[in-house]
Amino acid sequence: MKYIIAVIQPHRLEAVRTALNNIGVQGMTVSEVRGFGRQKGQTEIYRGAEYTMQYVPKVKIEIAANDGVADSVVDAIGESARTGHIGDGKVFVLDLEGVMRVRTGEMGADAL
Repeated sequence: MKYIIAVIQPHRLEAVRTALNNIGVQGMTVSEVRGFGRQKGQTEIYRGAEYTMQYVPKVKIEIAANDGVADSVVDAIGESARTGHIGDGKVFVLDLEGVMRVRTGEMGADAL
């Protein structure tokens, strides 16, 4: 099993959700987060004054997936979140050792 974490631009969330739905992803966790990468924040102008936002608003998506569909999930996120501009985000793939569905006590892939 794989644990997939994607950090994307907030306005791309709906496109990513639709793409994941189309490949059969049944669940995900979404969090509003802030951070920065290579761009080190962004400069904006508000009422004529320029100021720097050190942390850029992002959305973090977390998905647990079987090994067989993990590559499809990563591809779907990449294609639907990509704008071609700086700050599109990152996708991380980690090995997931175990999972338990709390309601039923199911373990492993059955719990997904």
